[in-house]
Amino acid sequence: MYTPIATQPTNAQAWLAAAAAVHDAGGEAYNVIIDIEDPLGISPNDHAILRSVDDFLRRHHANTVSSVANTIFPQGLLDRHGADGLYPAYEAVLPRMKQMTRDWGRYFERMTAWKKVKGQDIRVINPLDDLIKFMKTQIESERTYRNTYEMTIYDPARDAGKVSNRQCLSFLSFKLTDDKTLMLTVMYRNHHYIGRALGNFVGLGRLQAFVAAQSGARLGSLTCISTHAEIDAGKKTQNGVVHGWSISEANDLIRQCRALPLPTSPYAPFTLQASAQTELPA
Repeated sequence: MYTPIATQPTNAQAWLAAAAAVHDAGGEAYNVIIDIEDPLGISPNDHAILRSVDDFLRRHHANTVSSVANTIFPQGLLDRHGADGLYPAYEAVLPRMKQMTRDWGRYFERMTAWKKVKGQDIRVINPLDDLIKFMKTQIESERTYRNTYEMTIYDPARDAGKVSNRQCLSFLSFKLTDDKTLMLTVMYRNHHYIGRALGNFVGLGRLQAFVAAQSGARLGSLTCISTHAEIDAGKKTQNGVVHGWSISEANDLIRQCRALPLPTSPYAPFTLQASAQTELPA
């Protein structure tokens, strides 16, 4: 059983196509497969989709599109500190981030800090940096290995047996084509298409672009496999504030995005901004 989606040009249009398919399937679907041609592209039509989803999340006191994207790749830290300073800057903000978000929002930590055990020797390695360096040497060599770049996010030591507060992104597989174009395929064990998916696509595209830039590859397509996808909903009250949305509100958001007209020039570009609670500090 799988739910194929026609290839889409950008993250926002891919989100809308996949969310609409899950909605039309009754709000739940398995093995939703979506391919995104340009994981960094934003067309005029995309601004309206991004703004609609981001406004919806803010109104319902949820993490913004940018906040979700930051869990996978902290673009703001890269912009401020550059590639050489990215990892130290992220490590420096982690204590504050853990205070703000507890166990949520640290996929990038899993990609860059992994315990490697060999006998009695335990050391922390940076799988992302190791992958980029290896890919770079391969691209620069006469013979390039194209199918050897993978990262696991699921960690049995932390995740096995847990029924909640587990990682949803499980695995990333990077592939080089014969013309040194970098493709990325990711797998989610569970995917919330209202609260998470659009921000996930944005963050994954930024991560993929970073790997391509640092290794010397060209940016290719992004493919996401959601082994289980749902139109998520639910409300809770915290300190007198209602967080979340009903299923009817979620369905209304998808219908509104499907009905969005193509904007006419000039249009107001949409800038992704994290919420104050989850924005990574400098």
